[in-house]
Amino acid sequence: MERKTEQPRRRPRADYLRNRERLLTAAAEVFRTHGGQATLEGVAKAAGVGIGTLYRHFPTREALFEAVYRREIDQMVALAERLEGEADPVAALRQWVHASIRLIATKQGMLTALALAVDKSSEIYSYSYKSLTGAIARLLTRAKEAGRMREDVTPEDLLLTLIGMCLVRTGPEFEDDVTRLADLFLDGLTRG
Repeated sequence: MERKTEQPRRRPRADYLRNRERLLTAAAEVFRTHGGQATLEGVAKAAGVGIGTLYRHFPTREALFEAVYRREIDQMVALAERLEGEADPVAALRQWVHASIRLIATKQGMLTALALAVDKSSEIYSYSYKSLTGAIARLLTRAKEAGRMREDVTPEDLLLTLIGMCLVRTGPEFEDDVTRLADLFLDGLTRG
């Protein structure tokens, strides 16, 4: 009887990884500028690849959208990790909140679609919620340990409040309006 041996997984080729990164970068920009009207053809063109290359990486529009969203979540987690080294833990938390608002501001034309696409039972919702509350927890814990933040505030409180503020504001002043609201909220939670 012949035994099958498991072949070691090969690492993706450099050009494959390069094309994937180009597609994700282009997609983020095309989604930002064209919102819900963005086309996959537009993404492929912006990335400088053919539509077939795009489909080899992302078989559906949803798969591409999810990959872009996941990458942005990972960037926000990495930012929280970098900000942990800041001397002022409240300033670090505020910087992270402001960066989140700037990111969400780039999605203005897609907030409704994003809310629908990321339904609470989906894997991407679970991933993003867990990742973002974890990032907030790192920064919030430092602020609490320094005696600078109310003890009863949870990462979930902060995330849900931030999402709520972003959903009720629209228009050209979105980023300024939401940043002001977030600062008022954070000021109310801060001690000293």
